[in-house]
Formats: sequence, C-alpha cells, structure tokens
Amino acid sequence: MKNISLILNGVLLIAVIVLYFIVLKNKTTENNLQNTVTIGDSTIVLSKLPVAYINIDSLLLNYQFSKEANESLIKKQEDSRLNINVKARQLESEMADFQKKLENNAFLSRERAENEQNRLLKKRQELQDLDAQLSQQLMQSQQKMSEQLRDTINAFLKEYNMGKKFQIIFSNTSSDNILLGEGYDITEEVTGLLNKRYTKK
Repeated sequence: MKNISLILNGVLLIAVIVLYFIVLKNKTTENNLQNTVTIGDSTIVLSKLPVAYINIDSLLLNYQFSKEANESLIKKQEDSRLNINVKARQLESEMADFQKKLENNAFLSRERAENEQNRLLKKRQELQDLDAQLSQQLMQSQQKMSEQLRDTINAFLKEYNMGKKFQIIFSNTSSDNILLGEGYDITEEVTGLLNKRYTKK
C-alpha cells in the first residue's frame, strides 16, 4: 500500500512539473506572438527600445521653476527698459532746452554753451553705456537661468533613470527631430515629477 502511495505521489509530482512547463511555454509563446512580425519567411521579434524623449518646449512651458525663472527675467528686462526710457526722456528734454537756449542766445558766453553741450554729450554716452551694461546683465542672467535649469533637469534625469534604465533620453524641440515616437514620450511624467519635487523645496 505504501508503495502505491509513493508511486501515485511521484506520478502527481511529474504531472505538476509537466503542467507547469506547458503553461510556462504557452505564456512565452503568447508573449512572443505579441512581439513578433512575420514578413514572408522571416519572423522579426519586436521589443520596446530602452530609449525615450522629452519635448523640451512643453517641459519649459509647464515646469514651475522654469515659469518662475522666466517671469523673473521678464520683470528684470521690463525694469531695465523703464529705467533707460525714463533717463532717455530726461536727456531729450535737456537737449531740447539746450537747443532753445542756443537759438535764443541765452548763454552768456560761447564757453558756457560748449560746457553745457559737452555735459549733455557725456550724459548721452553714459546712457548708452548703461543700456549696454543692462543688456549684458540680462544676457548673463538668462545664461545663468538656462544653466540652472539644465543642471536641475540633468540631475533629476540621472536619479529618475535609475529605476527606468533608459540607455538614451533624447531632447526634442518643436518636433524638429522626432516626428513620431508613440510610447517613448516621457515629457508629461518627467514634468509632473519635477514640479512635485520643486514644490516640496
């Protein structure tokens, strides 16, 4: 009786093992069928490539840090323009007064007229220098903001990719490089995670 029980247990064990392999083989076959394309006599196995891309325009438009940095830059630019315009109008007014005085012979001497003219020319040069200096400062601010943004995104992507294992993450702007990439666009996910991380700080 014990021998029959052992034999039955052995047969059941073998049956379970065989059944396991049959089910496993069917799953593998189903997966292969989903990822294969047959062209003529050739069968091509399709699998998702370990690559992704980010639409940079969309990221910059929706990433909170980028929006705030851009607003700050625009405000600096507007303040600079206002400052230059106020000084330019003041200089124009002084030059118009000088012209009237010159036409009406209001200066007591030629030397005083020349001194006033030199003062106004010097003031105009200072205004031009200030305009160039403010433009340079704005350009430096924009460059610094771009570097901060790039560093932030790159540092985040290194951390993000630890779990994803992409071999390449492309950047795409205005669809100039990648015309179609269904299933490879991670822009929305990355933007959401960047914003979540930014609001925590």
